[in-house]
Amino acid sequence: MTLESIDVRALMGVPGASKAVVLEGALEGLGTEVAAVPDDAPVHAELLLESIVEGIVVSGRITGVFHLRCARCLKESDEPFELGLTELFVTAPDEDAEDYPLDPEGFIEPEQMLRDAVGVELPFSPLHAPDCRGLCPVCGGDRNLGECPGDHRSADPRWAELETLLEQMEN
Repeated sequence: MTLESIDVRALMGVPGASKAVVLEGALEGLGTEVAAVPDDAPVHAELLLESIVEGIVVSGRITGVFHLRCARCLKESDEPFELGLTELFVTAPDEDAEDYPLDPEGFIEPEQMLRDAVGVELPFSPLHAPDCRGLCPVCGGDRNLGECPGDHRSADPRWAELETLLEQMEN
């Protein structure tokens, strides 16, 4: 499902006029390997559209769910998010500006704005718990669950001579 266009014809050219809008829809395909917005979990946005001389200011709150995979142990979890938003839609956006285009016929396409706002908040390296111990690099056991014995002695055989020298130096 895509997010619907918003009719702002009644606001255009009337600075000070405003309109409240509630949107709900999926932001399909938004995510990375470790953090994503699920396609089946809609994003909810409560927005206030205000007319100003330059265009339309859109502000409000966006809520939804991030599906996360812990960067250390790969445990999956869902975490709710809530974030603020303030963006400007103008009829003739400058190439260097970060403004969004306002359709000359009086419509706003909110999907890209919401994708940008939520995408920036996706965690780069999520953890299911701050003290996550991760997976053992030798046996692959989950250290949080005690699956790793922790006493691995698997040295590369090419280093055997060096290990012997180190043992001799310790004695």
